Amino acid sequence: MSAFTEVAPGVHRFADTCNVYIVTAGDGAGDGRRGAIAIDFGSGDVLDHLDELGLDTLDAILMTHHHRDQGQGLPRAVAAGIPIHVPPVEQDLFARVDEMWSARALYNDYNLRQDRFSLLDPVPIAGTVPEYRTARFGAIDVKTVPAPGHTMGSVAYLVDRGDARIAFTGDLIYAPGKVWSLAATQWSYTENEGPAMTVLSCLLLQEEEPTILLPSHGEPMPQAIEALESLAVRMGEYVDSRRTNPWDLRDWLERPFVRLTDHLLLNRTANSCVYVLLSDSGAALFIDYGYDMSTGWPAGTDRAARRPWLASLPALKRDFGVTSIEVVLGTHYHDDHIAGLNLLRDVEGTEVWLPENVAPIMADPMRTDLPCQWFEPIPADRVLPLGGTVRWQEYEIVTHELPGHTLYAAAFEFEVDGVRVLATGDQQTAEGRLGVQREILNYQYRNRFRRDDFIQSAALYRRVAPGLMITGHWQGREVDEDYLQLLTEQGDELAAIHDGLLPDDGQRPPADGNLVLVEPFYQRVTAGDDLTYEVVVVNAYDDAREVVAELVTPPGWSRPEPAAVVAGAGETVRLRFAVRAGGEARKRQRLAADVRVGGVRLGQAGDAVVDTVAATALDAVVDTAGTLG
Repeated sequence: MSAFTEVAPGVHRFADTCNVYIVTAGDGAGDGRRGAIAIDFGSGDVLDHLDELGLDTLDAILMTHHHRDQGQGLPRAVAAGIPIHVPPVEQDLFARVDEMWSARALYNDYNLRQDRFSLLDPVPIAGTVPEYRTARFGAIDVKTVPAPGHTMGSVAYLVDRGDARIAFTGDLIYAPGKVWSLAATQWSYTENEGPAMTVLSCLLLQEEEPTILLPSHGEPMPQAIEALESLAVRMGEYVDSRRTNPWDLRDWLERPFVRLTDHLLLNRTANSCVYVLLSDSGAALFIDYGYDMSTGWPAGTDRAARRPWLASLPALKRDFGVTSIEVVLGTHYHDDHIAGLNLLRDVEGTEVWLPENVAPIMADPMRTDLPCQWFEPIPADRVLPLGGTVRWQEYEIVTHELPGHTLYAAAFEFEVDGVRVLATGDQQTAEGRLGVQREILNYQYRNRFRRDDFIQSAALYRRVAPGLMITGHWQGREVDEDYLQLLTEQGDELAAIHDGLLPDDGQRPPADGNLVLVEPFYQRVTAGDDLTYEVVVVNAYDDAREVVAELVTPPGWSRPEPAAVVAGAGETVRLRFAVRAGGEARKRQRLAADVRVGGVRLGQAGDAVVDTVAATALDAVVDTAGTLG
């Protein structure tokens, strides 16, 4: 008796710790060998039965998500030389899962995600599956679509066979109106992000018009649309049972955008505000694009807790005549504003235009010690000079430096439908329009805050004189003289507060406390590599002083000689060091810069960390950008 059951044309189910599906192709080119791929892998026992299907091996394994019942046998695939492809959001829970195990909170733990149902040890992956696109694995064309719910990073796979469109749904759905696990959908302590995502995933998968659903647990569902609809309705009721106000998720998908003017839209479903500038040509320009259609924040800040996707785009194209998303602008580098930029470029062909002070940070995110950075580089297709004007379609857009929320931010000025608009990102909360007599000036020291930043931004607002200011998370507001005066006064007050609190005895230390930095802040390199570091030092004194820096390296590394340079009053200097990493693979090795400024020893005031890995381990980690995250 065969271990396989044919559940769809050319699709054979192997019952294991999960349903393992073998999708076969026709005979090979004259050699009689049949090609095949596996959707999920279970314990790996399927390899012992391939000969029943006339197979010697598998061309690829495609994983729907990271849970152990889906892939505990993947080491067998590695040993057999079978390439493994995984969802992009969850790549670290395969290739670098040991880092999750070493860092995962155990005491006082509010993280309810089932990431501890991951593999026990890392496995090398051949790559990530391209979401929203069709790719060929072996001789089989497979389309990947996001399917968050059971986990944040889950995907579904679509394969066409004749008149059948087969959807491999992982654990999104168990049976019509049912899921394999409700517990898996709870990602944080009090919220229900996963169930809401499940509803959205069911509705979006319906748009792909599958004819049969093949779940990881459960039986085939030939009435695919009805099965998804039943789950969307039932899970929607569950979501509403845990909320004070009902949440119309269908309406999110149908009407994610609201008009601010005839040609300026706001995506009301995004975690941070996404604005859309419409051209009469049918083209669109986005301002920021982080987490579209966000149902909330799951616990944790790792890659597998963050889901970029394109859920609102079908409605944008359908309802507003958009034929192309030509350009996306980024106000600053924080992940909630830019996480989806690479995906937009890959799927829609969108060009990424970044201000000149933001582009270097996003191109090399871990060189500088900054919070809220995305996992991969986001290179700019066009770099916008600060103070410069660029034309897009019928609009002229001016890029302005906008320090405050972060040093690496910009505002975009443009006129649309007779209104001068200034997009200010997260600079302030725009609460003043509600009758509050103060604004919340949104600054964090690790973002690189300077005392006079909000004085500069208030002066910019007066020069531009916008009729409308649009913000990163809060409702925009019409601008009048009273509001401009309020921001001017608060900028002056903020600078005065810092002047009063910080030392003024012959020195003026930076408000963000960064007297010494080491760059790159984080690297993941091969053991024994030659590396270059820069120590960045601020002479905060009101006279010129000699700066002497010594780079303190980990045991087994080379130890460079100290370096010295004279820095003028208030000047920032850089001292360069060449080092050789130790020959052993070790995680989170620490470096420090021991610095003197004149006669004052600051000590080991700056630091950096580095992971050294064996060459084979580094080569095995492949991510969506082709670089290490």
